[in-house]
Amino acid sequence: MSRAGYSIPLVIRGRVIEDTELTFSGRGNNVSFTTPDVKRHLNELVLALPSQLGDLYSLSFEQILDYLAALGERLSFAKNRHVQEAFELSVSTSGLSEGTLRHMYEDVGEVFRREVVREMTDRVVGIRYLEDWVETPLENGCVMAVRAFGARTVHVVAGNAPLISALSIVRNAVLRSDAIIKTPSNDPLTATAIARTMVELDANHPLTRHLSVVYWKGGDTAVERNLFAPEYIEKIIAWGGMASVNHITQYIQPGIDLITLDPKLSSSIIGAEAFASEATTQEAADRLALDVGAFNQEGCVNARVVYVQSGTHHAGIARLNRFGAQVYDAIQALPAHLSGPARSPDPHLMDEIDSLRYSDEWHRVIGGGPAGAVIVSQFDEPVEFSRLLAHRVVNLVPIDALETAILAVNSYTQTIGIYPESLKKTMRDRLPLHGAQRIVSLGYATRPMFAGPHDAIEPMRRMCKWIIDEQHDPAVVPLASRLKRT
Repeated sequence: MSRAGYSIPLVIRGRVIEDTELTFSGRGNNVSFTTPDVKRHLNELVLALPSQLGDLYSLSFEQILDYLAALGERLSFAKNRHVQEAFELSVSTSGLSEGTLRHMYEDVGEVFRREVVREMTDRVVGIRYLEDWVETPLENGCVMAVRAFGARTVHVVAGNAPLISALSIVRNAVLRSDAIIKTPSNDPLTATAIARTMVELDANHPLTRHLSVVYWKGGDTAVERNLFAPEYIEKIIAWGGMASVNHITQYIQPGIDLITLDPKLSSSIIGAEAFASEATTQEAADRLALDVGAFNQEGCVNARVVYVQSGTHHAGIARLNRFGAQVYDAIQALPAHLSGPARSPDPHLMDEIDSLRYSDEWHRVIGGGPAGAVIVSQFDEPVEFSRLLAHRVVNLVPIDALETAILAVNSYTQTIGIYPESLKKTMRDRLPLHGAQRIVSLGYATRPMFAGPHDAIEPMRRMCKWIIDEQHDPAVVPLASRLKRT
């Protein structure tokens, strides 16, 4: 196989379709891939009868865990040729360094581990609601029974990390849903690799037959107008950029629920306590380097603008400049499995950084190029191009009062890493009011955590259909026609 061309099959309900009819361009290094034309397979792709989800209810939750655990073992990077091929392609298309990608693919089976899946499902949804009707007596005499049912879904996944595809497949399984995964052009093979492994594990298993993984070019109305219809699809789970999410909204109508995990920006807040000693300053620098540099700053969780309570007076700015140098050195020292120099830096961003070098009185630039950079603002405002920050480039902003950092938070803010830990408790009741969605100890922003909300919603609960059965005993709750009017 040449590096430039890959053949990517469709995997539809336990069947691998390998015709090579269409050629698409991947992202980066002139990569291209061929794939069958999904328009020829729309009838097989959709689950026209909702009752066909019924076979998933012949499985207990423990049987689902058994299947996922067995699948996770088969996804061993050392043994699975499909996973190896997905890694090879991602090296050419992803913004992540090769060492970081290898680490991710070596760990892809972790999300299928029994203990991880059980904790995630029970904490986020509640296993008992997936297994049976849960009854609750109400004050008015009614007994309300609630159960979470699966749905017919389309997952439009992002390609910035292979974990997203793995997590989507696990969620689909435990919720007893039917999923069509649309793969992205910068990672068209990860979800396909997992689905092919499922076929090899058991092509006729209900979980295998309720997963399809396909690629079509976003915006292909011949596919989307036929697929995104309420008679076939009940929920669309969309990861990705603003343009992608805005495009999907045109298909939303009564009967289709859109769950968006859209792009966010993350930041950090570092209190004056960081400068209490050389040790605390170095600790803050080391922690911040992780939040900036891990996974090459490709995730929404990575810090881009950091508000530091160094003070805006001359001594405070000098202190922040020294801290910026420590942060830059700490980023460069990150291990290869977590971070590495950018392979294709954004030229627009590089031009913006270079332009700052001529204005030392406003900004101090430490580093630059593929290795990344620390931009230290010399006044209490971020750079104008803060939304472009990527490839291990971070902007440190000096502040006198923490209020400045709080007021900078908005509805686009996802994660905020905070140092020291004691500062979190004084800020965590205010930050969400301005838009913050996740508050975390500095240095842990990129650590994956599945057993909780995401983007200020609970997507797994949203992916379910929550059905109620109201039981009324006329001896307890008289019929309205039998009530005497007063």
